[in-house]
Amino acid sequence: MGEHAEGRSDLELLEVEMGVLWQRDHRGRLHGAEELVLAVADDGVTAAVARTVPDDLAGDLLDRVARSTPSPPGRPPNVLKECQALLDQAMRGSSTVVGGPSYLASPSVRFGPGMPVLRSDRPGDVRRVRGLRPGNWQPGEWEELVGGGAGAPWAMIVDGGEVVSICHTPRRTAAGAEAGTWTAPSYRGRGYAAATTAVWTDLLSPHCPYLFYSTSADNRSSQRVAERLGLRRIGWLWKLTRAPGSDSSPGRGGRV
Repeated sequence: MGEHAEGRSDLELLEVEMGVLWQRDHRGRLHGAEELVLAVADDGVTAAVARTVPDDLAGDLLDRVARSTPSPPGRPPNVLKECQALLDQAMRGSSTVVGGPSYLASPSVRFGPGMPVLRSDRPGDVRRVRGLRPGNWQPGEWEELVGGGAGAPWAMIVDGGEVVSICHTPRRTAAGAEAGTWTAPSYRGRGYAAATTAVWTDLLSPHCPYLFYSTSADNRSSQRVAERLGLRRIGWLWKLTRAPGSDSSPGRGGRV
């Protein structure tokens, strides 16, 4: 088992990232839309189950995961299919599976964008972007972000009086933080996302033990950002989510 990042294995780092991305109750059960989250590293597999799943079924699922072996990168492990079948039967509906790679984004990295990157720790930069809200941000959300609330710290690139690329902090705990990136469609492919992500890591590295960057399997542009920055892939996260309109309660014939 290889060890990295202050002696933590890749699987342990994925467990930290899961704790950043998902709230859990005192039993370790998930709050949110996902019924099952599976983390797959070269050195093992682990999972978390939603609090809505009956206890005996949750125990069965976790036992199956504990006995499973890692799958090759990008391929859902066989145990995920087993868990999906059990959940669909018990919860009376269909579910969808999505997955993607996860990367360790700390310590801080460097990348030259060819143009300045604005930072949330500089008052002048904050004043500059306050009135430049992109259309995909709600006014209240934008004001909170630039004001240092939810989503901060952040790094942005401005061109032509518009914010064209952002890396912010959608999730953060005492254990770590997750990068959230966006670049205007007409500016993609220029390295702007990599540039803002590099500055984001510089902002957070002194204050946060672990920084993570994750994306979906079909988002090649986002994966290229990780490649440009030289981020180390620590594994894959697979999420099983109940389809809209499906009954979220266990059926009478289910495992309750």
